[in-house]
Amino acid sequence: MIFIDEIEKEVDYIVVGQGLAGTSVALRLMGAGKRVLIFDEPQKNNCSRVAAGLFNPITGKGSVKTWLAEQLYESFTHFYVQCERLLATKFFFPMPLYRPFGSIEEQNNWMGKSADKRPSQFVKSVFTKTTFGDQVNDPFGGMLLSGCGYLDVPLFLEIARNYFFSNNSYQESFFDYSSIDPSLAGVRYQDIKAKKIIFCSGVSANPFFDWLAIRPLKGETVTVQLPINLSVIFNKGVYLVPVNGTTAYKVGSTYELQDVKPQVTLKGRAELEDKLQNLLKINFEVTDQQWGIRPTTIDRRPMLGAHPKYENLIIFNGLGTKGVSLAPYFSDQLANWLGGIGEILPEVNIKRFKALYSSS
Repeated sequence: MIFIDEIEKEVDYIVVGQGLAGTSVALRLMGAGKRVLIFDEPQKNNCSRVAAGLFNPITGKGSVKTWLAEQLYESFTHFYVQCERLLATKFFFPMPLYRPFGSIEEQNNWMGKSADKRPSQFVKSVFTKTTFGDQVNDPFGGMLLSGCGYLDVPLFLEIARNYFFSNNSYQESFFDYSSIDPSLAGVRYQDIKAKKIIFCSGVSANPFFDWLAIRPLKGETVTVQLPINLSVIFNKGVYLVPVNGTTAYKVGSTYELQDVKPQVTLKGRAELEDKLQNLLKINFEVTDQQWGIRPTTIDRRPMLGAHPKYENLIIFNGLGTKGVSLAPYFSDQLANWLGGIGEILPEVNIKRFKALYSSS
């Protein structure tokens, strides 16, 4: 899909990359009436293509709320529902999630915590004995969570890409960083003039922001076939997310910082199968295996803001493993900031890494 002949020579924003970050901010800006041109090479979006799209506000070994859980949930729920209406496609699927307790100690720890303070709004029910025992190993019960579900990420990005293309806002091509001419009056890329360029290009090398510590995190998933449909998402060591409403499920994910080669591994498959066997009581058959590289940061916070020297070059990156929930909230914050409304949250503003630029 290449769109060249009728590209407008002047736009408000050029967006580089059409993953979750680029798609979200482009939709925000276009919704505000801005002229946007997106450059992307979809065949390189491995992270987005294999993403299970899980969103879950209670995570970690301690079963704690994620950072900004309430704000993120409100933002992404409204955003994806609005996108479904705009794009006339269903790709957002709220669904309860069941997290089994791994031991009596884990059960007791949770019951003790919940007795000391008001349980999270996302905890729907707590069970102290087996509840889904015909499907998973949960002899100590578990937690049934609300505010969870999944986004069909590949479908969302594909339908959004078609929308951008139909609005003369998309070009499938390599983005040449050496062709950027940042000036005080705006920025020029080849023969296109824009107010600003927003880089949402994941782990791809970016010479303007190479001083930022974007760390590639490789994740592998497998697709399995089950004999039944599950009524909830199971999550303990691994998660199982439905694929296209069938009895196929995506299972993930591994987390690998060292071996980031663009390939699946026997080690990754073995790890996922082992964890799935510990979780499930029902039979499964592995039918596929995929890999992707996620852009992560040292402090596990996204990166937003303007280049210290070239104020018309903007970055929106580092969404890591929680892109589905982070992209809507921070694309809204970024779009507002670009329009002169509000500020970028200090925890995500790249000013926190200013010392790295000074020493680069």
